[in-house]
Amino acid sequence: MLMTKTDQNMISAILRRAVLDSFAANPSNDVPLEEPQQLFTSPEANALKEEIVRVGRKLWERQYVDGNGGNISVRLSPHHVLCTPTLCSKGDLRMEDLSLVDLDNCQICGDRPQTSEILLHLEIYKAVPAAKAVIHCHPPYATAHAIAGVVPQGNLIPEQEVFVGPVALAPYETPGTQVFAETVLPYVKNHNTILLANHGIVCWADTVTHAEWYVEVVETYCKTVMIAGQLRPKLNEIPADKIQDLLVMKKRLGLPDPRLPAEAEAIEASVLGGHSAAASQRKSAGRKHPGKDEIDAFVSRWTAEVVAFLNRSE
Repeated sequence: MLMTKTDQNMISAILRRAVLDSFAANPSNDVPLEEPQQLFTSPEANALKEEIVRVGRKLWERQYVDGNGGNISVRLSPHHVLCTPTLCSKGDLRMEDLSLVDLDNCQICGDRPQTSEILLHLEIYKAVPAAKAVIHCHPPYATAHAIAGVVPQGNLIPEQEVFVGPVALAPYETPGTQVFAETVLPYVKNHNTILLANHGIVCWADTVTHAEWYVEVVETYCKTVMIAGQLRPKLNEIPADKIQDLLVMKKRLGLPDPRLPAEAEAIEASVLGGHSAAASQRKSAGRKHPGKDEIDAFVSRWTAEVVAFLNRSE
């Protein structure tokens, strides 16, 4: 089956994001900022908007959000984030409802005000270069743990250990405030899923779809642990040596985990652009970053190459 236009837009979005992110940690006066309105209406942005709408409906259908609860965002460029609006059911979400904000929470494009909890998302994006998408929602079993202040017992199910791992619990603060947004900072680099006390959960990932997967994994895990605990108070954990096997898998996937060695974390930070300012200056010395037209041409060319390759592989 040939690639659809949506598939091509998604590939183009991924390539463009990779190119722009490669410059984000190494800024220069030679790098032009994209014109926000053009960025907001680009094929790449439209593909990401479609994904947000699709995931929003999935969250609503699974009863992970109710009323106007929950919010979704995705990093569109190093400087810009697409996000859901305030006071909107995720089951009714449309592409035209979405907003474009910068990392200082200034709304640049969109007819509806951004979610009041975008501050939480922005703190995650600024703290974790690997975070490309963030979802905050209220799945019942995970939220029940957050209300009770109980972190679910670990080492029970392989999928939880590989894709989520130990779950952190952030203290309560008033939602929508800067203080609330900063409650996740002690945990967010080593955890992609955090319980928010008396509130819900937040997950980050490389795509909106993957962030939603982590929501599903942690919610199912919390539900299963609660049921298993009713059958037997002391639950059988996976043996420690087998947990190490799962951590090897997790490291290979590039997922964060506080149980991984510190040196592996340092290597990952380096790969993700966490170089020192001096190193960045050495790399940028004597060369200019390409302009927008060159980036557009590069993305267009390699999108066509990838699509052609995938079509030949069918």
